[in-house]
Amino acid sequence: MPLSRRHFLAGAGLAGGALLAGTPVPALARAPLADTPTTGALRRKVGSAEVTALLDGYIDIEPEMFIGLDAAEAAQLAEAGFQVPDPRRTPVNAYLVNLGDRLVLVDAGTSNSMGPTLGRLPAAIEAAGVTLAQVDTVLITHMHPDHINGVLTSEGEALFPNAELVVTATDYAFWHDDANMNQATDEAKPFFVGARRAAAAYADRLRQIEGEAEAVASIQTVPLPGHTPGHAGFIIESDGEALFIWGDVVHMATYQFARPDWSIAFDVDPDLAAETRKRALDRVAADRMLIAGMHLPFPGFGHVARDGDAYSFVPAEWPYEL
Repeated sequence: MPLSRRHFLAGAGLAGGALLAGTPVPALARAPLADTPTTGALRRKVGSAEVTALLDGYIDIEPEMFIGLDAAEAAQLAEAGFQVPDPRRTPVNAYLVNLGDRLVLVDAGTSNSMGPTLGRLPAAIEAAGVTLAQVDTVLITHMHPDHINGVLTSEGEALFPNAELVVTATDYAFWHDDANMNQATDEAKPFFVGARRAAAAYADRLRQIEGEAEAVASIQTVPLPGHTPGHAGFIIESDGEALFIWGDVVHMATYQFARPDWSIAFDVDPDLAAETRKRALDRVAADRMLIAGMHLPFPGFGHVARDGDAYSFVPAEWPYEL
């Protein structure tokens, strides 16, 4: 039944109009300000599958990290989004997929490798009512530190005692190539070290996949090259519904839906990343497909709408069920 003003007042016990008449109501209690972050874990259904968005934390990205960015246009986009000019704050998300007989984690956050605003994935998993030992499979979209370092404890051991680690063969080869590592900048070399440490911790339960293949059960791999050579997304299909977890197609919603040609400095191949982004945006807009992204505003579920030659992100209506 739709909520009307009359039903609201009656249900709240306000039919007498005491509050409307301006009668002050004393505060019943006061609570101290909480100086600790809340845990991010929000669940929704995709067909019969349950997908829980998990928040590892956030990072701040300066506008100059975007290739081809026009400062004046970036400021206009920020203002239109009711945001300060810079830096841009972006979340680091992961997704837990319960298929009924399999529990699959897509990406794993950062562990303690990227500072105090990150590394909260284990607490989010606990808040979702799941233990680390219950996770069967960890799918990695790509082997950057904010996606794979979280498979390790702060001591460098495997965090998930029973999980198979699944990465793309192309990404594995890239990050394990000594020539690539030797040519990398000093800032980028830790990326290689982190990827190798994570893979080594799961060496006896590591699986490599390639191309458009079944990653696990009803989850299909979608190659999305450019950000890294083996960057990929995953499509979960269940009972006629689908969710495309697209990894790092978009790093900054404020900028890259309006300007998909703006790539980020972390892209191994910025031009290819921009082409991949445009193809992905075209696909999900045309198919009206539900998406989720590791750097979309938490919980990251939404749709993409065309806006002339650009696009816009439309957060998904939350399927509230009590």
